[in-house]
Amino acid sequence: MSVEIRISHALKKYGDNVIIPDLSVNIKPGEFFTLLGPSGCGKTTLLRMIAGFNSIEGGDFFFGDKRINDLDPSKRNIGMVFQNYAIFPHYTVRKNVEFGLKNRRMPREEIKSRTDQFLKLMQIDTLADRMPDRLSGGQQQRVALARALCISPDVLLMDEPLSNLDAKLRVEMRTVIKNIQHDVGITCVYVTHDQEEAMAVSDRIAVMNAGVIQHIGNPKSIYQRPANVFVATFIGRTNMLEGELQVEGGKAFLCLSDYRTQMDTVAPEYMQSQKIQISVRPEELLLNRDANADGLKGTVQDAVFLGLNTHYFVKLDSGEDVEIIQESSIEETLGKGARISLTINTEKVNLFLADGTKNILTGVKNDLDA
Repeated sequence: MSVEIRISHALKKYGDNVIIPDLSVNIKPGEFFTLLGPSGCGKTTLLRMIAGFNSIEGGDFFFGDKRINDLDPSKRNIGMVFQNYAIFPHYTVRKNVEFGLKNRRMPREEIKSRTDQFLKLMQIDTLADRMPDRLSGGQQQRVALARALCISPDVLLMDEPLSNLDAKLRVEMRTVIKNIQHDVGITCVYVTHDQEEAMAVSDRIAVMNAGVIQHIGNPKSIYQRPANVFVATFIGRTNMLEGELQVEGGKAFLCLSDYRTQMDTVAPEYMQSQKIQISVRPEELLLNRDANADGLKGTVQDAVFLGLNTHYFVKLDSGEDVEIIQESSIEETLGKGARISLTINTEKVNLFLADGTKNILTGVKNDLDA
C-alpha cells in the first residue's frame, strides 16, 4: 500500500542554527519524489525527519491521515536504503532480506515466500546463500533494496543509495530502482545531489537550497522553465549573462550588447523595461561561422570534438565566457582564435529578474505555488 506524505511548516534546528526554517510539501501516493540539492541544503535532514531519526522542532508530518511526529521509527512502516547499504556482514543474502520479517514475527512459511519473491524481483535469488563480502557493490545495493521492500512498507526512503557505486553501475542501478518502484507502486522519497540521476528516476523533483524548496516539478518542466537563477544553474549546465528587457509598443525585446531580439513569452506582469539575468543553455546558443552576421560577436578559445557534438568555448566581445554545444558536422572544427557570431534560441532561453528570484516568462510550472 502506498500513502500520501504531507509536510506542513516543518522546522528543524540545532540550538540557534536553523537547518530547515519553514518547509511544506505534499508527496502523492505511489510517487517517486526526489529531494535534490547541494551538500548541506537540508535534504537528508528532511528525509531523516520523515523516517523518525531526527527530532522535529515544528510543523506536522502525516502519512495519509496519520500524524507521525511523535511516532517511533519502528511504528512508521517505512523501508530505508542507506548510502553505505547497511547490510549485516555476518548474515547471508537470504538472512539479510528476511531480517525485517522475522522481527515482525511472521509465520515461517510467509517469511520464506516473501523472501523468495523479493530475491527473485531483485534478481539476486542465485546469490541467496552468499555472504556480503562476496558481493559487488551493485549486488549489495540490491540486497538492501530487497530487505527494505520485503516488509511491505507504506513509504520507501532512500538516502543517496548510488553514490558509492562506479559510473556504469549507477546508471544500471537507477534503472533497477525506478522499475522496481514502479512495479511495486510504493511512495518513494529519494535523496541525491546528482542532477542527472534525479532527472532519470523521478516523477517529480524538489530542488532545495539552504533548507528551502526552490522549485517542485517534473524533470522536463524544471529543466526547461526553472523558477529562479539557483535552479537554472543547479540543474544542468547554463551560461548566465546580464542584459536588458526593453518594452516598446507592447512588444518585449531581449537586449545583449549590440544584439536585440524579440521575446514573445514574457509574462504580462513583467512587461516593463528592466535589467535582467539571462540563462542560455549551451545547446540554445546558435553558432554562425560568419562573424559579420547579426548576433553576439565572439572569439573561439577552445573546441572539443566529442563525436555526436562539438563543444566550443567562446569569449564574447563583452568579456563574458560562454559554452556552446553544436551537433558535429562534416565541416572542419573551428580553431582557437576563430571569429564567430551567436544568436539565441528565444523559445528555450530563460529570463530572470535582476536579483535572480523569479523567471519572468510564461510557462513556469512550480508545484510549490499550488
